[in-house]
Amino acid sequence: MAFSAPTSGGRRRGRALPPTLSEMNIVPLVDVVLVLLIIFMITAQAMEFGLEIEVPKVKRSTPSVKELPVLSISRRGELKLNEAPLANIALIGPEVRRRFGPTAKDVYIRCDKNATVDLFAQAADACGRAGLKVNFVTKTD
Repeated sequence: MAFSAPTSGGRRRGRALPPTLSEMNIVPLVDVVLVLLIIFMITAQAMEFGLEIEVPKVKRSTPSVKELPVLSISRRGELKLNEAPLANIALIGPEVRRRFGPTAKDVYIRCDKNATVDLFAQAADACGRAGLKVNFVTKTD
């Protein structure tokens, strides 16, 4: 692939020169790319079956889902302990112990941002008096 510069006048010693080739020939490049594509397509299948690996087998365990006590406070002041309505704030401690057993130590309080702070503080205080650790459920952006 040689390029030649045009000469002055386009003539040399009285003879006419052939026109110069100013375009690059890409046919050899396409041939090489197609050959490489075919080689990679053939070797990709061979690589998949090249190694025989026996993966170790494990026993499938059953997932253990533990239900946690979540106290929800709506903006209208309604209390729910895991979607079950709760009539009185003073019943939070005994109801958590009854539903989750005596080993329950934590309560998660999920409160609407428009609920009154007074109701939230009373619920946290009732949990604290019952010996339950209060955790706040928040949402990140």
